[in-house]
Formats: sequence, structure tokens, C-alpha cells
Amino acid sequence: MAHRLVSPATILAWHRRLVARHWTFLNRTGRPPLDPAVADLVEQMARDNPGWGYQRVQGLLRGLGHRISASTIRRILKRLGIPPAPARRDHTTWRRFLTSQASTMLACDFFHVDCALTLQRLYVFFVLEVGSRYVHILGVSPNPDGAWTAQQARNLLMELGGRADQFKVLIRDRAGKFTDTFDAVLADAGITVCKIPPRSPQANAYAERFVGTVRSEVTDRLLIVGEQHLRRTLDEYVRHYNRRRPHRSLDLQPPRPDRPPVDLT
Repeated sequence: MAHRLVSPATILAWHRRLVARHWTFLNRTGRPPLDPAVADLVEQMARDNPGWGYQRVQGLLRGLGHRISASTIRRILKRLGIPPAPARRDHTTWRRFLTSQASTMLACDFFHVDCALTLQRLYVFFVLEVGSRYVHILGVSPNPDGAWTAQQARNLLMELGGRADQFKVLIRDRAGKFTDTFDAVLADAGITVCKIPPRSPQANAYAERFVGTVRSEVTDRLLIVGEQHLRRTLDEYVRHYNRRRPHRSLDLQPPRPDRPPVDLT
């Protein structure tokens, strides 16, 4: 009797299910899932109209034939890191600041990866050069404490070398892994650390976008066996990301291409 082969997609789905059971409670059955197109419309309305509250968005959606509660709208925006209407105006100002200062800014963050067999959670620390989108993967650790993170700041300055002088600001969140020592290492190099507001991941949008990219293109597609496997995988991906992968914000050029662009004229 022939055996049915298990597809890679099935194995990845099993792993995601196993991780979900390990870290969270199973979801209870409830209302049917929201149409993704409606969720996208909620996001667009909120981003384009900073003064619109949940009920205003609800009323306009109802006029378009979509019945959705204000609490559901609140949950959608909270999941996307979009603050309520009064705070959204401040977010717009923050976004303009980020755009105007991009060439002198760095942004940093962590993301995690769960190993396939042991379910060990590994944390990856990276720094993004905002203007060029060039990424530095600085370290991987199962327990990134304050001393470890401060050392990664020193490693960053060594990687930047003489280019460190061009950067004036580094954006980070308020996680406990970032200590006064971390900030002081950068301050000694003339880089001011800017902490984003509490519970406002959108204020670190450039770093958040890279996390989404590396998840969708790498870690959601592979089973990571352990720390060394993760390091090798990320090293290879970041070389591609920095040297070959096109970026819309850079006119479809890589951050630092290793070959001249093709002339299509």
C-alpha cells in the first residue's frame, strides 16, 4: 500500500499549531471571522482620518453595507498598533518627524523564533538604518538581558566604524532589556536614544515593518532547528536583503547593491 507524503506546508502548519498550544490557550469558538477586506477598510479610514473615532468609522461602514461593532473596530486598530482618535494626531506628527530625519536615524527591535523540536524561544536583536533600510542582525539569544543588549550596542558601533558619526538618533521601545547602560553606550558616540510612547509600536514603524518582512519571507516558511541554524539562516537572508532584495522606498533598489542596476532603456 502506498504511503501519502506529507507536504512542507502541512509540516509548517503542524509546527505553528504546536507553538500556539505551547504559548497560548486555545481560542474559543465565537463569531465568524471578519472579512479581511472590511478590516483593511477600517485601517485605511483610521490612518487617513486621525480625528475619526470608533463610532464614526462604524457609522460610515454601516452606510457602505458593513455591520460591525465599535468594539470590533477598536480591537482591529489595537492589533495594528493604531491608537484612538485623539492620540492618532500625535502619531501623524511623529511620522512626519521620522520621515524628515530618516538619513540620521537608526531603529532597533527584537523578534522571536520558536525552535521546531524543543520549542525553545530565541530572540533576535537587529538595528535598521532608516534612510537606507540597511539591516544589522546583531545577536541571537534565548535570554537577552540588559548586559547582553548593551554589548550589542557596542558591537553596532564597531560595525558602523567611521559611519557612526552620521547617525544622531536611535529609536527603541521601553522593554526592560534596554537599560541605562545601553543608552549611555550610544550617547558616548553622539547618538541620542528616543523611546517611543508606551504601547505604540507604530512609532517604531520601520523596525516593525522589517519584522513583518523577515517573518513572511523566512521564519514562517522554515522549521528552525536551533540557535546555530537560525544564525546561519538569518546571515544568508540579510545578505540577500541588503544586497539584492528590491525595496519600494528605494525605487526598487537594494539598500547596498553588490552589482550595478540593469539599464532597461
